[in-house]
Amino acid sequence: MKLTRIFQLLIVYLIWTLWFILQKPCFLFFSKNLLKGISSTDCLQVIYHGLPLDFSMAGYFSIIPFLLIIIGNWFQGTIINWTYKGYNAVASLIYSLTLCLNLALYHYWSFPLDSTPIYYFLSSPASAIASVSALTVVGGVVVVLLIAMVVYLSMCYVVRFFDTEVVINKKRIGSVFLQILLFVSLILPIRGGIKTSTMNTGVAYFSNDVHLNHAAVNPIFSLMESLSKQVDFASQYRFMTDDKAAKIVRPMLYTKSDSVLQLITTKHPDVYIIILESFSRELMKTKAVPNMNKLAKEGVFFNDFYANSFRTDRGTLAILSGYPAQPTTSLMKFPRKTAHLPSISSALSQYGYGLKYYYGGDINFTNLRSYITEMGFVDHVSDVDFPLGERLSKWGVPDHLLFERVKADLQKEVKQEQVKPMFRVIQTSSSHEPFDVDFHKMNDKVLNAFAYTDYHLGRFIDYLKQQKRWEHSLVILVPDHLGAYPSNISEYRLERYHIPMIWLGGVVKSPYIVDNYGSQHDLAATLLGQLGVSHSAFTFSKDMLDNRAPHFAFFTYPDLWGIATKNQQMIYDNVSGKVMLRQGSQAKSSMEQQGKAYLQELYNNISRL
Repeated sequence: MKLTRIFQLLIVYLIWTLWFILQKPCFLFFSKNLLKGISSTDCLQVIYHGLPLDFSMAGYFSIIPFLLIIIGNWFQGTIINWTYKGYNAVASLIYSLTLCLNLALYHYWSFPLDSTPIYYFLSSPASAIASVSALTVVGGVVVVLLIAMVVYLSMCYVVRFFDTEVVINKKRIGSVFLQILLFVSLILPIRGGIKTSTMNTGVAYFSNDVHLNHAAVNPIFSLMESLSKQVDFASQYRFMTDDKAAKIVRPMLYTKSDSVLQLITTKHPDVYIIILESFSRELMKTKAVPNMNKLAKEGVFFNDFYANSFRTDRGTLAILSGYPAQPTTSLMKFPRKTAHLPSISSALSQYGYGLKYYYGGDINFTNLRSYITEMGFVDHVSDVDFPLGERLSKWGVPDHLLFERVKADLQKEVKQEQVKPMFRVIQTSSSHEPFDVDFHKMNDKVLNAFAYTDYHLGRFIDYLKQQKRWEHSLVILVPDHLGAYPSNISEYRLERYHIPMIWLGGVVKSPYIVDNYGSQHDLAATLLGQLGVSHSAFTFSKDMLDNRAPHFAFFTYPDLWGIATKNQQMIYDNVSGKVMLRQGSQAKSSMEQQGKAYLQELYNNISRL
């Protein structure tokens, strides 16, 4: 039996729809540890609310087959057939790959597939898969190919029903007209109907359980939406008129240091910023980091400090450039924009500081080399600067060897009687998955990796204390973001972003606890304010030690943002358009308006870079 081309078009669309629907039970099964206690009704709700996105993607995937089937009314043969099969092969592989990536990565990132893994893989494939064993990679490839083969065969089966008769008569003309009409009608599911708003991932959100919402999201749609948000920054997050947003944000931006609590004794000390991979505030409640807890009592401890984001590249940029992280992209991937950003390094270089950056991994990963070079770090050390035998970790050189290299370089500089002040950034990596460290103090593998870095951090600080330049040194310990501890912490909890920051060194007057709220991007203004250096170019960075500055933390996660002060804390989901957390006594509308205006102005600023 041969079906007419009209039915063939409908079958192609229907089969793609069914394949996209099948993603939902797969997700629910593989994420069952995160979805404890869900009912069959919940599962049906996931499928039902995910249908609009599935219909939309089925429309996208049907465009080429529809065109080929329509063209086949006039041209038939090998070319049409092989083009159809070739397209199905590519489409099936895309389907399978995105399905598997979403299932694998959700466990670690807790948000649907977006452009992040593509960006990381393209910048450095080796680093992108550093946390994954070779066996897992091979197994993953096999699974992807098997799923792709099944999808491919199901789609090519439709070819068997081709109506091969090419006869131009009134009946055929009418059929072709209906085919074209069906092709044009694909715009309806793709767009989401004829309503004003177009299709977006938010239509799949239906539950207070974020994992159920994410289960309903089509991963390919999520990826496409993410990619579409990478360039047109000025059109994103339009909550209000730009004039209104600017008026609300103006009091939140403070680029002076007029009334500063002075905590250090000199204006031009040696400055070390040690970026600690994945360290969290919650981690300091464990026995894994005794040195961090000891140093917090010795120096200046920032008690209410928050990470701007969830990834190293975003946190690093926030720390060094005083620029807030964004929920939809990593600004580090846009060298033409980061070239216009200020930085602590460029500000200090004007005062004669010597600059050097240390990282034990691949410095090309996440475009780090481009960024730090633009920031003035032409002198940097990475994995390629170590012997091959010392690249013992999947992330490159273990932290203890990285600290040893810094010590060796410092000793050389002392012998050369270098007198100009130094600015050194040391970025650790060993407290990252897969946590393969040669250290065995803790039973828990994750905590053991943190204990390893903490131990060698303590030894490095002890070394600095023994040097003559210690009395002229300021060491800043700041994590890039919260990582693997605590595990599975929700993005809707403040603890997800709470990190420690510690200042110590011979120039610190005395131990002190800073209770003012702030984020990673406030480090720039706070440090420069202590050094007597202008930070007027750091639009979004504010001095946490200035009594006149507004004190608040701002942080982001994929498609959500949060803001916190002593009086109120809230987290807002941009997809669902809902406040997911609200604590404190401040007026409800005030903080929400401030957060929306702040994010809108941030994207306006990015568009102008």
